[in-house]
Amino acid sequence: MPDQNMLKGKAALVTGGVRGIGLAIAEAFAAQGADIAINYIVGGGEELVNKIQAHGVRCKLYYGDVGDFAQTKQNVDDVMRDFGRIDILVNNAGITRDTLMLRMSERDFDDVIRINLKGAFNMIKHVSPFMLKRRAGAIINLASVVGLSGNIGQANYAASKAGIIGLTKAAAKEFASRNITCNAIAPGFIQTLMTASLDENVKKAMLENIPLRRFGEAEDVARAALFLATSPYVTGQVISVDGGMHV
Repeated sequence: MPDQNMLKGKAALVTGGVRGIGLAIAEAFAAQGADIAINYIVGGGEELVNKIQAHGVRCKLYYGDVGDFAQTKQNVDDVMRDFGRIDILVNNAGITRDTLMLRMSERDFDDVIRINLKGAFNMIKHVSPFMLKRRAGAIINLASVVGLSGNIGQANYAASKAGIIGLTKAAAKEFASRNITCNAIAPGFIQTLMTASLDENVKKAMLENIPLRRFGEAEDVARAALFLATSPYVTGQVISVDGGMHV
């Protein structure tokens, strides 16, 4: 990681930040001096808070369903009350309900869109007024290479992540005049709890399509997030962190 304290004095709100990619991003930001607010719906606890605070920053957890418009507003209001500012928003919370379209239920589709896409809209909707008032901010949305290329058995997930990309570009244009950037990261196969349950044959087939011949780590995505959080002249972009999978 770059030199410490790049984010000193700033506060970051990370959704789904108690494990995997979200946690790696929260830790990377904390290591650079940012205070961390973490939205979560499962997991969390004092041990996690202590781990983040070991970097010499403040950390607090906020329980809430990102797909719920009212709950996200309450979360954001609570963060503003506790931290007084939100300089960086990372929309990381997401779920999968993988199955072929012929077997996919309406609930399978709606749940994924509600959390992955509407959840990102909800957070941007409630955080952006504070950023607009300060005339500064960075919004980072977690998309996926699946949102760029599609994937068998992931119509709902691919649609939600493609939507994230469109949302990112629209927000980038809307907020640019106030010095607020909005970018997306499109991870490829990253080793997390979400991908650990995949069949070994599926993993082997995916590895063959990755030019760097290895799966990514959550820290690889965190490095890209840190770059975007500290790059005021980069906006409306989709950065693939996939080992060349989507070249």
